Formats: sequence, C-alpha cells, structure tokens
Amino acid sequence: MSRVRTAVVGVGYLGKFHAEKYAALPAAELVGVCDIDEHAGRAVADALGVRYFRDHTELAGRVDAVTIAATTSAHFELARYFLEHGVHVLVEKPMTRTAEQARVLTELAERKGLKLQVGHVERFNPALLSARESLTDIDFIECHRLAPFTPRGADVDVVRDLMIHDLDVMLSLVASPPREVSAVGIGVLTDTIDIANARIEFDSGAIANVTASRVSTKAQRRFRVFQRSQYVSIDFGHGEVRRVTATPGSADEPFQTERWSLDKGDALLAETESFLDAILCDRSCAVSGRDGLAALELAEAIVADIERRSARRRVVGG
Repeated sequence: MSRVRTAVVGVGYLGKFHAEKYAALPAAELVGVCDIDEHAGRAVADALGVRYFRDHTELAGRVDAVTIAATTSAHFELARYFLEHGVHVLVEKPMTRTAEQARVLTELAERKGLKLQVGHVERFNPALLSARESLTDIDFIECHRLAPFTPRGADVDVVRDLMIHDLDVMLSLVASPPREVSAVGIGVLTDTIDIANARIEFDSGAIANVTASRVSTKAQRRFRVFQRSQYVSIDFGHGEVRRVTATPGSADEPFQTERWSLDKGDALLAETESFLDAILCDRSCAVSGRDGLAALELAEAIVADIERRSARRRVVGG
C-alpha cells in the first residue's frame, strides 16, 4: 500500500480540519467525507473536491482508514462498525462515552490486527515534545485547563471534554497506574459537571492536582511538572516552556533557568501523519486504544468520586 484511502465521519468544526489534513498529505487519498447533516457534509466535500456520503456504511470497501469526529455518543457504534469491516480507525477524544465501550473497541482492534488511534492531540504539541525528555522521575504535576463555554463539547462532562487531555498526558509521563482519586466538581451552565478538580495519587508515589473548567472567560492550558532538582512549566496554548534546575554548590546562582518558545506547529497534522505512518509501516499507534481506555478509566473514577460527594452533600443538606 503506497497511499491510504481515507474518509472522515463527522465534519463539524473539528472534523473539517481532519479532512483538510488528509487532503494535504501525500500518504493519504481522501475518498470522501460523511455527515448526517447533508448541508455541512456537502460544503466540506465540495471545498475539498471529494465525494459526500450521508451513510457511513457506504464507505465499507472504499477506504482503508477513517477518522471519526462525530459526537461522542456516536463514537462507539461508528468505530465498531469500521473495525468489524477491516478499516483502521482514528477516533477523536473522548474515545467513547464509557470505559467499557473503549475496552470493547480496543480488544476488537487487537483481535483484527487493526490500528486504533485516539485523538489526544496534546501528545503532538511541540512544547510537550521538547520538554518531555527530561521528565524522568516525576513527583508532582499541577495543571489547569480552562476554556469559555461552547455547546460543541457539552454532550459530555468537563472531565471527559477537557480534563481528559491532561489525564492522557500525565499517564504517558508518569507511566504508573493511578492508585487513589479524590475529586470535586459542579455544574454551572449544564446539567453535568462544568468545573472539576481532582487529586490523583499514582503507584509510583507521584501526585497530580488537575483542574478543568469550561466556564472561564479566557482559555488557559498550563501543565507544570516537579521532580527532584527540577521544575518544568509547559504552556500548551502559547508553545512556551520554562525549566528551572537546581545547581548544587553554586551559591551565586543556585538555579539555572531556561526558557524557550516554539512555533505552535500543527499538532493535528502531526497526529494524522503518525496515524498514517502506523498503517503504512505497521507500527504501534502513538496514542493507542489502550491509552484512550486508560484515560477514560481515570476520568470515570474522577466523575464517580464527584458524584459520591455530591450525593453525600444532598443527604447532609436534607
């Protein structure tokens, strides 16, 4: 296979960008786009000069790989259909609504020998990539991910919508399973959780304090990592990194501070290239189904603790 025949299922705000990446990459042949909204689907198809499909089942036999960027509630059935029909799948985050659904997809892909990649795009952020080599023995992580409210992600709570980005990154860095979770959260603009804070303790002894809000007046994506003799701050949004390292024995300058900024690059393009490379070279996906499952399991543990605390408050409050 010299080129991968591709399609995007769900071409709303994010899916449109996925389709553009496939259209721009020499390793991909964008066969078409699919959306139940014919007006939106045809607009993207016409702009890229490809065919519009209303029914995703029409793509079976026409494509080697798909990106699923539909609403979260549709991810499971769509991904399962394509995996069952021998098609590699890149599915946007959150992978599915539940960890059990994610487990089913992961096991199906492994059984079929197919690539299943999850769209945790921060893994391809140049700021993270430039800093992660020195992050080897992490003790503490603190991160804040804030965003103004948009209805686009409100089909799930803020833990699965926004916080899950940071959960995936920290799981990839700590490389140790979470042992204990304590969390609080409330709904503000929706019937589900819009602001959440969680304290996570890992088997390695590392601790993370993570906050996510989708009712902020401004966006913020900051990730701070502390380890012995070193502190690293990553601004995902602005591509800025600051690393402070202790210099024992130097009374004049006890700390060495490094700062650098990177072009934010195109993390979505890098993610798409990585998926195509995994297919063409038969390599493991950079963000596998197992990774997506682990992030969802942790998200579910956080939501469960928030709900337990909320239920206790309701009982105490009468």
